[in-house]
Amino acid sequence: MKDVLDELAAARRTMGTATLPAGDAYTVELRRCYDAPVDEVWNAITDPERLGRWLRPVTGNLRLGGSFELDGGEHGEILHCDPPRRLRVSWLFGPEADEWPGTSEVEVLLTPSPAGGTEFELVHAAAVGEPMFPTYGPGSGGVGWDLHLLTLARFLADGEVLDHEGLEESPEGREFIRRSAAAWGHAHLAAGGEPEQVAAAVTATTEFYAPSTSSHAEKESTT
Repeated sequence: MKDVLDELAAARRTMGTATLPAGDAYTVELRRCYDAPVDEVWNAITDPERLGRWLRPVTGNLRLGGSFELDGGEHGEILHCDPPRRLRVSWLFGPEADEWPGTSEVEVLLTPSPAGGTEFELVHAAAVGEPMFPTYGPGSGGVGWDLHLLTLARFLADGEVLDHEGLEESPEGREFIRRSAAAWGHAHLAAGGEPEQVAAAVTATTEFYAPSTSSHAEKESTT
């Protein structure tokens, strides 16, 4: 448990603002250091075989101007690629999202750290007014990215490939999710969120990613 929670504490989380082709946007931002050189981290986030081992299997024309699709339904276009420092992609989910291009982008920036590792920064910008935010706040995407950066840390350390579903259903994974949702609540408050709205968003996010025992049992009984 301690190593999982140490990974959660390794990241700094903030909310900010940005401008997308579709208009004003809010951002969820994660910054942390990985004990691996920049080239190694870049390869892990751009090589299709390695990307599929910690994020999700990916297909597509993986070059500047090309498109990609993850097996979870996330898809988009490669908007900027400056090896080994900067990658920016559009980030849509589900076929309906294609009707609203320019509403979501993910950018990753890599910088060598003095100790020989890599300073990793991920910024996910989503258009103001997107439907998930009023209910879940920044945790709607932030908790998912926390989980993915945990699996990236394990992969970079020893090549371990984590079972995402198994992690999320394990006691340590559920505790990680609860603390991640709370951490995004703190970031939301720091960005000016109303306390009651933030508290409700943290509760909703936690229940979405780590449903209570009764909710989980009810879901299982209907599948």
